[in-house]
Amino acid sequence: MGFTIGGTRSIREIRPGARRRGRSSEWIAVAEYTGLWGWDVVPGARAAAGACSCGDTGCTAPGGHPLSFAPVVRAGATLDEATEAWAEVPGAAVMLPVGRAFDVVEVAEAAGRHALVRLERLGVPVGPVTATPDGRAQFFVAPGSAAELPALLYRMAWDDADLDLHALGPGTYVTAPPSDRGGLGPVRWLRAPALDSATTPPAARLLIGTLAYVAHRSRAQGASGTP
Repeated sequence: MGFTIGGTRSIREIRPGARRRGRSSEWIAVAEYTGLWGWDVVPGARAAAGACSCGDTGCTAPGGHPLSFAPVVRAGATLDEATEAWAEVPGAAVMLPVGRAFDVVEVAEAAGRHALVRLERLGVPVGPVTATPDGRAQFFVAPGSAAELPALLYRMAWDDADLDLHALGPGTYVTAPPSDRGGLGPVRWLRAPALDSATTPPAARLLIGTLAYVAHRSRAQGASGTP
């Protein structure tokens, strides 16, 4: 499968060309996430042909979980520190722990794209948003939002609706661009991090009304066959 995760090598043992190539993708991303946005980063497993690089033949989430033996790269790490840390887990996916600097609200990607357009037209502050290869849009929101979601939906009268809208909180992880998730393809930014949103993501209450409406409309159209 070509996995190299779990091997231990120092930077000196990596060829200069490989090091430069690595610094153009995952290693640079790790340094940006820790140094610019103040996010912890966790090395994650990769998947190929349905098999997970963690080595567990019975893995229930191939390429979609952190590596248990790999250390966290803490917020504030420099480029050199991130490079050195990632050299110990070559090939690892870049994963972000949820519940520390942000929570996540996710919907179907098509609904998320429509919601993002609506929110930006309304001038609502929006944080980073990713699109996953399995068709989900993940909105980064303020920590604590996952716990607040049921009450928010209740107050906005969406609690009884059949919504494809979910929150991720502490104890969960998301795969970050440019890494592959589950062997399905790379995660992409629909709205990349920026200084005004990544370090202080918006409160979920600012987004939930629009996200719930678009998710409901999208599901209703899908059920009726309306284009």
